[in-house]
Amino acid sequence: MPEGDVVHRTAGRLGRALDGRVLTRSDFRVPRHATADLTGRTVLETVARGKHLLTRVEGGLTVHTHLRMDGDWLVSPAGRRTPPGDRVRLVLANAEWQAVGVRLGMVDLLRTADERRVVGHLGPDLLGPDWDPEEAVRRLTADPERTVGEALLDQRNLAGIGTIYRAETLFLAGVSPWRPVGALDDVRAVVEIAHRLLEANKDRTDRVTTGDPRPGRGAWVYGRAGRACLRCGNRVSRGEMGAQPQERLIYWCRRCQPE
Repeated sequence: MPEGDVVHRTAGRLGRALDGRVLTRSDFRVPRHATADLTGRTVLETVARGKHLLTRVEGGLTVHTHLRMDGDWLVSPAGRRTPPGDRVRLVLANAEWQAVGVRLGMVDLLRTADERRVVGHLGPDLLGPDWDPEEAVRRLTADPERTVGEALLDQRNLAGIGTIYRAETLFLAGVSPWRPVGALDDVRAVVEIAHRLLEANKDRTDRVTTGDPRPGRGAWVYGRAGRACLRCGNRVSRGEMGAQPQERLIYWCRRCQPE
């Protein structure tokens, strides 16, 4: 699933193509909004909120989208043919550019005044202007019995972390994902590591958490199950965390992250 850094970059691409320009085409290919037409309205701004995208349009309307597992926004010069098949969920275009939303997990059109209905539950955004580490710590520690691995992935605590940054953050903190939040010595340190990792990668297309961009060495533990830990040489473990059907993969080094 695209994480906060990818969504941040996607908002930038959409903003450069759409913001301040009048829409000449709007094509909602979802039943709920199939008759909606934003043609003639100016796009005011596109912002990321955690893993959500908000495209605000003249007239007090917001297009809310979410990439979910494999969605994307394809930006190209206006007039290009859209991808075939049923992958396209939304097209927004102006005289210069077109943005095609493919495999989007969510497509909503709502009043800008009602944005809280779709993003109001989110915690502080690691890459947003509302970032507040103290509030993130407060939310994370509200349930001390919960495992830190589950708590970090809960977007109500802090917004933007997915399975990749969860694994890399906990490795760098030396914390097992199975440890209860209440057993951590320094929750603030975990939060600060997550923030630094996303900040360092928000403008990179080749995500690197180790400082080594060479192939196969960009991540400490994520995607390295059964391979040697880059720090200690122990085999990296992989498991599943969370209640069904929301189980998500987790990677960790049992030696560097003792329970």
